[in-house]
Amino acid sequence: MLCWDWLPQDWMAEERYFLPDVWQETEIMQEGNVGREYAWVAENLDALLESHGYRRRGRYYEAVRPHNDAILFFCHFGVECVMLSHLLNISPMALWHGTCAAPTSVTTVVTEERRRGIASFRMSAFGDTSHLYKYGEPPAFSARFRECYDNEWERRD
Repeated sequence: MLCWDWLPQDWMAEERYFLPDVWQETEIMQEGNVGREYAWVAENLDALLESHGYRRRGRYYEAVRPHNDAILFFCHFGVECVMLSHLLNISPMALWHGTCAAPTSVTTVVTEERRRGIASFRMSAFGDTSHLYKYGEPPAFSARFRECYDNEWERRD
């Protein structure tokens, strides 16, 4: 089963899915080793960020060598939400089920150093598809389900 494709009444019934520190402790997440896979992504993301001057310290980052450079990631929605949840300190379940980043969409995350040496991340755009509209290309309906149950032309379970 995919972590990002559950029925609302199933995942929303479990309070732990809303909590960033315990969402992976449910039986179904443990059976799928989801916590271990999440930790692997988070640890490697932190290692990459540290090599670029940002060292994780609990829920924020120490700006060891702050800069204005850009780091680009090309990835699928599932891992995008894992990385965002780690950077923003929120459960990935809310992102997996409450957002949609269509193929070729662009998400922008920036660092903010409001106090010298302490950085946090802020998402300034998520799933932006304006580059498609510019050329008359509609975004894919991928990752979405029917807006109304009777919309036969849209994706259903």
